Amino acid sequence: MTFTPRGAGNPPAVRQDQVEPDQRRSARVFAGAGRAASGPVLFDAVLLDRDGTLIEDVPYNGDPDKVRPMPGARDALDRLRAAGLRLAVVTNQSGLARGLFTEAQMRAVHARVEQLLGPFDAWAVCPHDDGDGCGCRKPAPGLVYAAAQQLGTVPARCVLVGDIGRDMTAASAAGASGILVPTPVTRPREVAAAPQVAPDLPAAVAEILRRQAAVDPATYGHVDAPRVQTVLVVRADSAGDVLVTGPGIRAVAAGARRVVLLCGPRGRAAAELLPGVDEIVEHRLPWIDPAPDPVDPADMRRLVDRLAAVGADEAVVFTSFHQSPLPLALLLRLAGIHRVSAISDDYPGSLLDVRHRVPPGVPEAERALSLAAAAGFAPAEPDGPAPRLRPVPAPPPEVGAPGYVVLHPGSAAQARGCPPELAARIARALASAGHRVVVTGGPDERELTAWVAGDVAVDLGGRTTLAGLAATVAGAGAVVVGNTGPAHLAAAHGVPVVSLFAPTVPFGQWGPWRVPTVRLGDAEAPCRDTRAARCPVPGHPCLSGLEPDQVLDALRLLGVGPPARPAPRAADRAAGVPAGTSTGGSGR
Repeated sequence: MTFTPRGAGNPPAVRQDQVEPDQRRSARVFAGAGRAASGPVLFDAVLLDRDGTLIEDVPYNGDPDKVRPMPGARDALDRLRAAGLRLAVVTNQSGLARGLFTEAQMRAVHARVEQLLGPFDAWAVCPHDDGDGCGCRKPAPGLVYAAAQQLGTVPARCVLVGDIGRDMTAASAAGASGILVPTPVTRPREVAAAPQVAPDLPAAVAEILRRQAAVDPATYGHVDAPRVQTVLVVRADSAGDVLVTGPGIRAVAAGARRVVLLCGPRGRAAAELLPGVDEIVEHRLPWIDPAPDPVDPADMRRLVDRLAAVGADEAVVFTSFHQSPLPLALLLRLAGIHRVSAISDDYPGSLLDVRHRVPPGVPEAERALSLAAAAGFAPAEPDGPAPRLRPVPAPPPEVGAPGYVVLHPGSAAQARGCPPELAARIARALASAGHRVVVTGGPDERELTAWVAGDVAVDLGGRTTLAGLAATVAGAGAVVVGNTGPAHLAAAHGVPVVSLFAPTVPFGQWGPWRVPTVRLGDAEAPCRDTRAARCPVPGHPCLSGLEPDQVLDALRLLGVGPPARPAPRAADRAAGVPAGTSTGGSGR
């Protein structure tokens, strides 16, 4: 079926309801908690590009006899069908607009595709050319929204497989996952920027099914596991790290009566925002902290005593991919905790009861969910795996009505922040385009935020707690931010993100999860995969080459435009007052 998706270019709202009913506790996270999630946890559907992904790319093909499936395509698709996943094709067909084939010819080609590859649950086709300005032609996300709607799901529960960067941009801009299967026409920069890459379609399907199974406790032999009294969960990193672990912690909370979170001082404020946590123990861990003090035996003994006092039946130790859980696992044993689960590539001896393994590059939230599943915990329905926060207060009154753009230029790791000069130019470009701009930052970034905001934006630098920042983000139409905590606050509130992403770590692992996102920046920059906290290359080239117009284009792709200005009143028109300008009050 050929169609232009309803509302193309103006995707439906994806903001998640904040339904946490109790500030003290997750209230069993959601009603019905303790039940394992039924059916697929991560994905309901797989969306597939047509030419170069399912079948050989024959330019502007209107001849069914020229349809040739890609190697292994039929068996791969049958594996997805057998797993209960719905399938849709999302394809640009500008040959219709150019008159190179008719709709009847295209339908004949699609009938041949289904004859060779089996039936699809939906077809979403853009019949427009690049110059038509539609909202459905990839890289716009309209086809992803339309296919998800036809399949009875939402983009966040879809994964799109395609062969070029346009496919990945469309997926990300809708909030779907993406897997790139390169062909000879795929550009190296598209491969570098992709959230995940597979060598061929069968490998992409195997990875989808692996990711799906990894977050299901049944994969590890857990079926109707008994409810646990008290679980100690651990994430001892910064605020952003704690936030991305939230879905995994909520899964544990769904199967425990009491959850105690051990965190470090850098993550305490984020820990207080997470549903499912009953109690917080704050302690600096010298093998995790980026600027550690020498190990103090007396301090370690105090930590053991504190952990013993928790009275935990078991512990789930969440770590980043480059960290070891084993030092803490030893202390947990000394504290008398009898069951310990963690991800560890190193031999743990008797320190771990559940030694979990995760391939590199998995999104951090999925990594945490898979550890929870390996330990026997699944998200409770209808909670699911989406990121969430506790209810937050109203944003500061000076930000005005919802719909503004938050610009967060800084980061605790300098390599992941936006160059100040570029941030100032972005603020001016946003304001000139009619956006209301709110600049945010921490207490040590006041000088930066004041300079970036200038006289065109509201400056909130150092003026909010993390909860206040979360409230400010919740009211935004979009957030422009590097790879740092506010990106994950935006994901938890369903607020679209323009991600100024330095490639020091993989985007597919650390980018905003399950929220409409457009990635900007040079994914092939020399800092790629260095994990550097400070930019190792003079001039910050991965981001400094950006232009503010690219941010404006990204907002348009996300369907975020400046608020409409009200029509001027008759008296204002007579006085020559521009629309949107008040003639009363203090003028503030």
